[in-house]
Amino acid sequence: MSNVVFDQATRIYPGGDRPAVNALDLEIEDGEFLVLVGPSGCGKSTSLRMLAGLEEVSDGRILIGERDVTDVAPKDRDVAMVFQNYALYPHMTVADNMAFALKIQGVDKTERDSRVLEAAKMLGIEEFLGRKPKALSGGQRQRVAMGRAIVRSPQVFLMDEPLSNLDAKLRVQTRSQISGLVRRLGTTTVYVTHDQTEALTMGDRIAVLKDGVLQQVGSPRDLYNEPKNEFVAGFIGSPAMNLMPGTVVEGGVKFGETVVPVERAALNGATGAVTIGIRPEDMIVAPVGPGKTTLFVDLVEDLGADGFVHGHYEEGGADVVARVDSENYPELHSQVSIEAKTGHVHLFDPASGERISSPVLVG
Repeated sequence: MSNVVFDQATRIYPGGDRPAVNALDLEIEDGEFLVLVGPSGCGKSTSLRMLAGLEEVSDGRILIGERDVTDVAPKDRDVAMVFQNYALYPHMTVADNMAFALKIQGVDKTERDSRVLEAAKMLGIEEFLGRKPKALSGGQRQRVAMGRAIVRSPQVFLMDEPLSNLDAKLRVQTRSQISGLVRRLGTTTVYVTHDQTEALTMGDRIAVLKDGVLQQVGSPRDLYNEPKNEFVAGFIGSPAMNLMPGTVVEGGVKFGETVVPVERAALNGATGAVTIGIRPEDMIVAPVGPGKTTLFVDLVEDLGADGFVHGHYEEGGADVVARVDSENYPELHSQVSIEAKTGHVHLFDPASGERISSPVLVG
């Protein structure tokens, strides 16, 4: 059993005016791949380091496999960490780097060599075992760092932005390799990233942090379809959800000149001002017409099969991003109309930022 529990886990740095991690309550199931995501400074790496024993827990506790490890030394927690900068010993060969922790544990050489070779085959790096890190590419070094973690057969893998030093193409390739490998091994994994695309494509569940506070935890689809608040809505998805000021009117909600049909039950009693959330792919771009909101086109991103139109409506109106197919790109600095697909609108309380309705109730 290697589930992980953060029980009101808090980290306050000396001299800090607020907790870096504030009363984190989170349970990670045995064998689950959980991604901690959020902007820089949100507490995700601190949470990971608390689990590893590299940061002190100021309050609360942390359990691994139902064992309280809050005050247990890092070496006795049975976790393996993969760092952003690989942390390989430059004077050692790949094989020696991978076997080093086993050697410290007193594992005999035959067993060490066997486990290193097995992990190297799994990662496709057998041919590099005799080389030193300086002779490897960034992607190869990252696989060595993964291999060093795998040979230890830990209860939990901890990964702190392991792909951030790789170029875009290699990052896509490596994230699929890591995801497939971890699931094949069945090891509980906590993965930290600021890249929400990584979070959506890799995690069984995602935990979103902001200013040290857990905002929402759920499957990628749950967070994408039903964000709990404006922060999650604006963070999960690329490009981010459009968040626009609106008003409750007869028959729905209004932004600009557009009235979006909304069932009264979906408003949950809301009146007056609301924040309207619409994903770029749920925006309809059409010729200018009466009763529609006019968008002034500021930028057109051509991505091949489709692209994104960036613009603003009204003087000082909210910035809007809409996805369009390659056959319907508007001209730069032209004017088009925008509206929302029926049933694809999110509503939030402008004061608290909390969600008023989910899109399934709208339209």
